[in-house]
Amino acid sequence: MRTVFSEDHRLQDGRSELIEGQFVPVNEIPRRAEIVIDRVRATQLGEVLPAREFGLDPILRVHDAGLVSFLQTAWDEWAATGRTFDALPHVWPVPGLGRRLSESIDGKLGYYAIDAGTPIMSGTWRAVLASANVALTAQKLVATGERAAFALCRPPGHHAGSDFYGGYCFLNNAGVAAQAFLDQGARRVAILDVDYHHGNGTQQMFYARDDVLTVSLHADPKQEFPYFLGYADEMGAGVGEGYHLNLPLPWGTDWAHYAEALEVALKRIRQYSPDALVISLGLDTFEDDPISRFKLKHDDYFRLGDRIAWTELPTLFVMEGGYAVEALGVNTVNVLMGFEQRR
Repeated sequence: MRTVFSEDHRLQDGRSELIEGQFVPVNEIPRRAEIVIDRVRATQLGEVLPAREFGLDPILRVHDAGLVSFLQTAWDEWAATGRTFDALPHVWPVPGLGRRLSESIDGKLGYYAIDAGTPIMSGTWRAVLASANVALTAQKLVATGERAAFALCRPPGHHAGSDFYGGYCFLNNAGVAAQAFLDQGARRVAILDVDYHHGNGTQQMFYARDDVLTVSLHADPKQEFPYFLGYADEMGAGVGEGYHLNLPLPWGTDWAHYAEALEVALKRIRQYSPDALVISLGLDTFEDDPISRFKLKHDDYFRLGDRIAWTELPTLFVMEGGYAVEALGVNTVNVLMGFEQRR
């Protein structure tokens, strides 16, 4: 299996995030990608390719032009106020306040961001664009005949919606890739999100559509971020009704219980009969992840990859979360080796 990777991910290197009422060092750090690519190379998983450039058109197929323009210019606007530290919002248009786009960079941050955990800095846009290009490059490999490819995206993407960012995510790499499959001739695409946190951005992006099935296994939003989406009764709207499946799971979920939900997810994907499968590959389901509360172990990721392979679909793996950094390379490559049914 070939991997696509960009060194530009290092340009996103935030200093701090607001989590659980405290400013702490950012969990989404460059070492996440570095340890994964080192493991890919050490295990000789396959050739590592650089990202190609695709321009903005594939991104604008699923993202609002206003969001994209904001991400391109946010740092310059922030720096123009004399601030040299990372840009984070501090006010949001909650119900009762109007949602109008301010001229102030502080107002724009709150307009587009869903949290204060996703810092913007001078290199953010270059890193974000490179991450989308990683996904598109790997998508092209699968679309032109390869059984599977791995897009080692960083920053991740599944919390980014059509017109908002957050949860360490700026552009929805899996969503951009899914749309690219459709634009290149696929009739239907399925996205399976196995990250610990619900892919709220992915759901929002495709919620009223029937040409993309979204299926997500994740911690119950009654207990976990993103809190406001990911409930089992959210099944789509309009023509998209019935094309969105959420499988929320409780804290402490181990492989036995996770595997039961996974079979439900894979059964729904087989029923849908897509032309391609996109995996939002989050590894924060690991038992030692510092911000998550599932109990999967190293060998469980072989099993996860093996079960995904049984769909017998052209498959694109897109990197999402995972914050037990020293274990991230092993767990990521275990999924990919399990998919290829080798150790």
